[in-house]
Amino acid sequence: MPPINRRHLLAGTAAVAALSAIPATKEVFAQTATPDLSGKSVLITGTSSGFGRLGALHYARAGAKVIATMRNLPRPEADSLAEEAAAEELDLHIVEIDVLSDDQVTAGVAEAERIAGGGLDMLVNNAGIGITGPIELQDMTATQLMFDTNVFGCQRMARAVLPGMRAKGAGAIFNISSQLGRVIVPGAGQYSPTKFALEAMSEQLAYELVPHGIDVTIIQPGGYPTRIWVNRNRYTGELRDRTAEERLQAYPALVQRMGTEDGSGRSADPLDVPRAIAEIAAMPGGTRPLRRAVHPGRKPQLEINRISAETQVAWLGESGFGPWIRAVHD
Repeated sequence: MPPINRRHLLAGTAAVAALSAIPATKEVFAQTATPDLSGKSVLITGTSSGFGRLGALHYARAGAKVIATMRNLPRPEADSLAEEAAAEELDLHIVEIDVLSDDQVTAGVAEAERIAGGGLDMLVNNAGIGITGPIELQDMTATQLMFDTNVFGCQRMARAVLPGMRAKGAGAIFNISSQLGRVIVPGAGQYSPTKFALEAMSEQLAYELVPHGIDVTIIQPGGYPTRIWVNRNRYTGELRDRTAEERLQAYPALVQRMGTEDGSGRSADPLDVPRAIAEIAAMPGGTRPLRRAVHPGRKPQLEINRISAETQVAWLGESGFGPWIRAVHD
């Protein structure tokens, strides 16, 4: 008997009953081997460093055709990525995309589809930024940049790739969120608000794409030692320097930390995130989880994820949207 997935769910009530009996297995488990991604085309944003660069190489080593994108080309990071890929004879192509630019997103995705020979199999929305400090200190320059990158950038990319995925009747979108997309740390600025928004947008998109055979997975990393700390400190330092002293003095304990975080004490392997994405990408369509917490340490969001899923099913599971809701959560 073939495995039941969310496509079968829409076929009738018997499949609904069968899926309801399948236990959820949503958490990270030991990676025993690199999944085979041969034949898959992958577009990933923000590949100049961190999860993006590691992911581009990991997916290509797994056999995928990778379109690695970053902004501000030419740049040394693109050259070094291309050199590493060439040395290993990987099928990796570098394309310029700034996720803040409608024109670059449109042109970059068109080029990616040309390279792939059609609609893409995977989109990994990895590009993101953080600017820390109390919410009152987050001026509109910082706030707009955070939402434009972490939320609207993912929306731009999804809108650009979805027509091609819908034409194929298959695809997988991975949105990189955070533990802080479910829990709150004082002084983290607009980071949690943007990731909460990304979580909601991704979940809604997951329901709506069930009839099209396209999966959406939200990746929730904990803290990892990547260059995000360097970039965050630069943006945060600039915010602190342009903030009025009267506002700064209102939050002495939080302001003292602004622009000084370096990620020290974090020893988790950043390759955990690309490994988790590759593992999920290799799953049959319709069986991929909506959320995956990725971190060897504490995962405070897991209980929230569980209760959220139960609430959605209890609220809408028997409604006209029920087949879509249950397809995503069962």
